[in-house]
Amino acid sequence: MVVTVVGIGLIGGSMALSLRDIGFAEKIIGVSRRPETAQKALALGLVDEIMDLEAAIAAADLIIVATPVDSYMTVLPQILDKVTNQIVIEVGSTKKIVIDAIASHPKRSNFVATHPMAGTEYSGPEAAIHGLFVDKLCVLCNIEDSNPTFVKTVEEMYQAIGMRISYMNSADHDMHTAYISHISHICSFALALTVLEKEKDEKAIFDLASTGFASTVRLAKSSPETWVPIFRHNSENVLSVLDEYINTLLKFKGLMLADSEDSYDKLHKYFQKANDIKKILK
Repeated sequence: MVVTVVGIGLIGGSMALSLRDIGFAEKIIGVSRRPETAQKALALGLVDEIMDLEAAIAAADLIIVATPVDSYMTVLPQILDKVTNQIVIEVGSTKKIVIDAIASHPKRSNFVATHPMAGTEYSGPEAAIHGLFVDKLCVLCNIEDSNPTFVKTVEEMYQAIGMRISYMNSADHDMHTAYISHISHICSFALALTVLEKEKDEKAIFDLASTGFASTVRLAKSSPETWVPIFRHNSENVLSVLDEYINTLLKFKGLMLADSEDSYDKLHKYFQKANDIKKILK
């Protein structure tokens, strides 16, 4: 297939590498609103050619939209307006607002909503890596509204790059990702800001940072351009999770302020209960 990738950063670039590695793509066309990003993607061999959006749509069999999610409501209708028999997918971390925005589009059936759940804390074309999606999960949403033949092609594509497939409606997807992805990022940003505010000695942070701190705060290196739109579009679910998280922190704080044998016993029981996550995550 000829594949057009709109947005050639970590996910778009890694998709391009993976599809080239397995021989799925005969040619990969890149589209970027930033000329410097386009040229970097070309120089890194992520894409074979750079085109403007209209030309890239016309040349493609499959169009992958991998821009920040706040651009989808503009970019997806523009793309669907131009397609004939091409497949259009996006790879964003929020789904309901995106799917709702194109629900009544006459080419809605050309569109398949996907969320390959993989990534790193880095961004830009230089962050693209081979094998990013191997043994990861891809969620397909509201497939009943998509052309079944196109859905089958998309399923085969993701399976070919090593992914497992799951299916959800958009509302359930956004709720679950708020709990297992979005809250992790917002808490990591908050922890980084807390440490930077309290610890002004950068050398001390560097010297004393253990693997525990580094792994906990790793996500704070993620791009604000990617994550602020995600929090905006999934704010209802993220706020619900934040309320629960803040309540838990306040419980911990209250028990430590009580500073009694009983309060620390209760804290111990909370931590023991938290250990149950090991039954889910190995």
